[in-house]
Amino acid sequence: MHLQQTKRGSIETGGPQYYFHELADAVKTYLRAKGAVRVALVTPYGATKTDYFAVSTDCKLNAKLKPVAGSVGHDRIQQGHAAQSIGEAIRLWYRLPTGNFERIDVDIDIRDDAFYLTPLICKYASSKARRQLPTVERPLTFSSSYVSPFWKMQLQQVEKRNRGIVAWSLGEICRVVKDHLPGSKLPHIQEPDILRVCGPLKHLGMTLGGYVGKGYDCVTEFSFLNYPSYTIPAEIKRNSSGFRYQQQKYGKEQLSRAVVLCAVHDHKQVPKNIDVIELRALCDHSKEFLPS
Repeated sequence: MHLQQTKRGSIETGGPQYYFHELADAVKTYLRAKGAVRVALVTPYGATKTDYFAVSTDCKLNAKLKPVAGSVGHDRIQQGHAAQSIGEAIRLWYRLPTGNFERIDVDIDIRDDAFYLTPLICKYASSKARRQLPTVERPLTFSSSYVSPFWKMQLQQVEKRNRGIVAWSLGEICRVVKDHLPGSKLPHIQEPDILRVCGPLKHLGMTLGGYVGKGYDCVTEFSFLNYPSYTIPAEIKRNSSGFRYQQQKYGKEQLSRAVVLCAVHDHKQVPKNIDVIELRALCDHSKEFLPS
């Protein structure tokens, strides 16, 4: 499956447009049935909600962004209320050079009544080269069983930029998490006490928002490597097994995308779109940054 860019260099008349080609049968059938489908763009951090729509060949969007009969003749992505084309959004998220794309190879997963669109390979009109984009499984997960390469690269860059800060941050996380572990648990300690790690985590590129206790606990911002910042809901749990995955609880307009920040990761079946950050695993990782 790929997107083909049209109307190159025509910003004054609406900018580039993107048509779908070689859609998988399941994707095409779903699009025909719906007429228009919301697009969630998968970034280096994971999926993010957008204003883009995939629109069927026999439909167009009306003023209320609802599908009505049309005759464009191509399955395509329309901007909706987005400020830029889908290609420009991909370029910004993946920090790609400016220029007109000829095609963007993509993968599409149908979830949350949306198309989760993952860019895989891009080719510029001005070059024969094809640029492969990084894809990372569970990019924000850091647990005893799995550490995302994205996290590893981020910690290395933070350490290179400010020598010693990673060791200090992980040491502070160790100090907090021991109060929540069996054998060293502080009597009567409350689950929100985990938020004491917000300072060390900010040094590592993760900024926790205010704890609201309604819907998701807090909105969290990640700023990794040289990519744009990414905002995602977070749940605070002593044990990740306490996370109850009920999308209806948080509103139908939201993606089923969140991070669980926990002291101990013991969830047996983590939903596909959920990342887990385990403080105990971060603490154990501190040995990787001991002074030589």
